[in-house]
Amino acid sequence: MTSRRLLLAALAAGALVAPPGARAAPPEDTIIVGISADASTFDPAAISSRDNSNIAKHIFGTLYEVDPEGQIVPQMAESYTEAPDGLSYTYKLKSGLTCEDGEALTAGDAAYSFNRAADPKNAFTGNTPGFVFTSIDFKSAEAVSDSEVKINIGTKNPVSFGLISEVFIHCKDSYEKMSLADAAAKPVASGPYRLAAWDRGSQVKLERWKDGEAKFKTITWRIIPEASTRSAELIAGNVDIITNVAPDQIGAIDASGAAEVKKVQGTRRIYAGFNQRADFASTPGGAAVQKPEVRRALQYAIDVPAICQQLLNFECTRATGLVNPPNDNKSLTPYPYDPDTAEKMLDEAGYPRGADGTRFELKFQAPRGRYLNDANVALAIGQYLSDIGVKTEVELMEWASVYVPLISKHDAGPLFLLGSGGGTWSPLYDMTDLATPESGTNYTNWSDPRWYSGWPEIAAAKTDEERRPIIDRMLKVFYDDGPWLLLYFQPDFYGVSKRVDFTPRRDEKLYLFDVGLAK
Repeated sequence: MTSRRLLLAALAAGALVAPPGARAAPPEDTIIVGISADASTFDPAAISSRDNSNIAKHIFGTLYEVDPEGQIVPQMAESYTEAPDGLSYTYKLKSGLTCEDGEALTAGDAAYSFNRAADPKNAFTGNTPGFVFTSIDFKSAEAVSDSEVKINIGTKNPVSFGLISEVFIHCKDSYEKMSLADAAAKPVASGPYRLAAWDRGSQVKLERWKDGEAKFKTITWRIIPEASTRSAELIAGNVDIITNVAPDQIGAIDASGAAEVKKVQGTRRIYAGFNQRADFASTPGGAAVQKPEVRRALQYAIDVPAICQQLLNFECTRATGLVNPPNDNKSLTPYPYDPDTAEKMLDEAGYPRGADGTRFELKFQAPRGRYLNDANVALAIGQYLSDIGVKTEVELMEWASVYVPLISKHDAGPLFLLGSGGGTWSPLYDMTDLATPESGTNYTNWSDPRWYSGWPEIAAAKTDEERRPIIDRMLKVFYDDGPWLLLYFQPDFYGVSKRVDFTPRRDEKLYLFDVGLAK
C-alpha cells in the first residue's frame, strides 16, 4: 500500500464536526476551555501530564516559572542564590503569601512541598519525583528562615534552577492532615484559584480566591474527548478555547466567524517507545526490539513527513533525537522513509519473513484523544510496520484512567506512543527525560552506558562550549541505538473564540491568568 493510500485510509476513521448541545454563552467573568483529557489527580506531587499540570498551575504556585519567552522569572520567590559548588539553591520568598485556608505560606511550607514529594512512603510517580528529582539528584529541602528555603542536590546540573521551577508549592499544615486520597481530590490552593468542583469525565471548575492575580473569576475546563465535538462547541460559542484542533476541522473553525485557529510549533516530542524492560522480552516482538539493529531498521519503515502532511496538516522535518531545534545535534540527518532498507536490515538481523510474510508480531499501545490526531497516527505507524512484515496490533486506550497509570508504571509496550514535553531554553532540559536509568520519565527503561556516562562529564564541564561536544556525542548514541522510534515535534492548534484575547505559547503551557475579553 502506498504512503498516501495508507494515510487516507487512516483519515477515514476521523469524525466530522458534530452538532453542539444547547448551552448558555459564558458570562463575562468566566472563561471555558475545552480539553481532550480529564485530570487524573490534584495531588501536586502526583501530577504527571501537561493537561493536568495546566489546570493545577492555577491552583498551586511555584518558586520561579518559565515565561512565554522562555525566561525563568520569579513567582512565589523574589530572588535566589546558587552555592559556589552548585549543590544547593536558596530562595527568598515574597512576603504575604497565604494558602486558601488562611495559613501563611513560609519557607517551611516550601521545604515541606519538596520533601513530601520525595518521601518514599508516599510512592509518588508524578513529574516532581519522577522527572525533576531524578534529574537534579534531589537530596533535601530545609527552611533557613521563615522567608528562605534551601534546596540541596547531589550533583551539579546546569539546568537545576529551571527544573526546580516546576515543583508546586503547598501548605504543610493542611496537607499533613490529609490522606493521599483527599490530597488527590481536595487540593488546598496556594495559587490564585481554588478547586470549586470536579465532575470526573465532565468538567473541572476553578474559582478565583485571590483578587488581583487573574482576570477571570471562574475558569471551567470541560472534558471533551472527541475533537469534532470540541470544534462544534467552539463554533457554537459554548467554549472560549479548545486544544488539539483536528487538522480537518481548521477550515470550518476559521470560516465560522465565531472563532479562529491559532497555530504554533510546539516543543512536545512525539515518539514510539521501545520498552527495554527484561520481562517484555518474553514475546518474540518484545525480544526483537531489545536489539539496537532491529530498532534502527524500523526507523526506515515510517514515512514521518507524510504523516505530518496528511494526518496533522503541517510540513515537518523528522526528529533526529529528543532535543528540540535549534538545540539539537546539527550533524545528524533524519532517517528517510526507505522500506526496502528496513526489510534488508531486518533480514540481516535474523528476522526474515516467514511463509505468511510475517517476521514477528508486535503490540503497539497508544492513547486516543491526548495528542493531535493520535489514534490515526498510531494506526498509520502500525500499518507501516505491518507492510515490512512486522505484524502490528494497535491497541487504543483512554488517556487519564487507563493509559497514564500504564505509562507511570513503565508497563506500556513493547511499543507505545507517547508525547514528552520539551523546551527551547536548553538541550539538557529535553535530555533529562533520561537523566538516569531509574528516571520516572525513562518509560522505555533504556540503560545504554554510553548515554548515561555523559552526565558526569556534563556536570564537570564549566561552560556551555565545553558541554556541547558531550551533548552531541550523547545525541549520536541516541540516534543510532536509542529507545525511541523517532517521529516529530508536535504542532499545536488552538481554537480561540473571538470573545477572548489569547495568544498560545510554544511549550503547551495553557495559562489563563492574563487572558481577558477581546476589545
